[in-house]
Amino acid sequence: MSSPPKTFHGWVAHDATSPLTYTTFTPKPFTETDIEVKVSHCGICGTDIHTLRSGWGPTDYPCVVGHEIIGTVIRIGSAVPALSSSPASRSIKLGDRVGIGAQSNSCLRADCAQCADGQENYCPRITGTYNSRYPDKQRSKAYGGFAEFWRGPAHFAFRIPDSLPSAAAAPLLCGGVTVFAPLRKYGAGPGKAVGIVGIGGLGHMGILFAKALGCERVVAISRSSSKRGDAVEGLGADAFIATDEEANWARTHARSLDLIICTVDAPDMPLGRYLRLLKVDGTFVQVGAPEKPLPPLMAWSLIQKGVKVTGSNIGSPDDIREMLRLAAEKKVLPWVQERPMHDINAALADMDANKARYRYVLSNEMGTQSKL
Repeated sequence: MSSPPKTFHGWVAHDATSPLTYTTFTPKPFTETDIEVKVSHCGICGTDIHTLRSGWGPTDYPCVVGHEIIGTVIRIGSAVPALSSSPASRSIKLGDRVGIGAQSNSCLRADCAQCADGQENYCPRITGTYNSRYPDKQRSKAYGGFAEFWRGPAHFAFRIPDSLPSAAAAPLLCGGVTVFAPLRKYGAGPGKAVGIVGIGGLGHMGILFAKALGCERVVAISRSSSKRGDAVEGLGADAFIATDEEANWARTHARSLDLIICTVDAPDMPLGRYLRLLKVDGTFVQVGAPEKPLPPLMAWSLIQKGVKVTGSNIGSPDDIREMLRLAAEKKVLPWVQERPMHDINAALADMDANKARYRYVLSNEMGTQSKL
């Protein structure tokens, strides 16, 4: 297989308001621990929208977003076989189909408590797959997967099980593990009742994984009942709460859930009432990241039942491997709408308008690139 050119082609953002343009960019220098991937698919994540418009802070333009990447390995650094003791890069070889998520590097130092404990996603020296910088001398910029090729550390690339189609596997690399990791960490499984707030890109995968983990009861929570059919009949939720339509919903369903995963990023969400749904010692995990502060919280919401309010950041390499294993075994397939990569600007606009049901995946295999 031939290697890509020294510069890559991709869809580049130059500011917060202009459409992405198909042009060249220069990836990080190739090192002995890197791989290069010919990108076949890349999912659109809410993080892409926030980053493109500098919603969480100034973006480091020019920027290529996209961190739900699926593609074929076309180049492997000379030291990658020496990484075989690291499960994240085990058995990667030329021609393998791999995925890359929201993280492309961490320090991996033995004296880093997070990396040594398998929690690379909480490393203080984390490098995101885009809008971030590698710790090399050049402070090379990290570029994402809305492109023809991706280059980066092999440690954060994962073999995709044969039973998972590429378009369905792409959203798992960020959205999927973002909900799977807290479900796994906080004991979702037989005998547990779990609530998923927000039935969208993240939330629909939260329902699928909660069911795959064998939870006794999975409750979908949304503002309106418009997605009740999808949640219950399509995704397998056991119950549905429409918070804008059901009177006294917080009282009616009080103390019924062991765990809540909140995927919404609305700053006006009824946080205090969500906590009423938790049992004693229950846990509320925020994974949606609004651009504005979360709503205020009364102390009694925590004190009266000893509930815990926490957050979760993507997932570790071990979380990703375990998620992919479970998805392959239980046939966890996100609901995706595949679109050609050259339709990227329209797809982003539709994503921002909440038209996706429930995840757009861009494909380099659907027609040729537009070079306008």
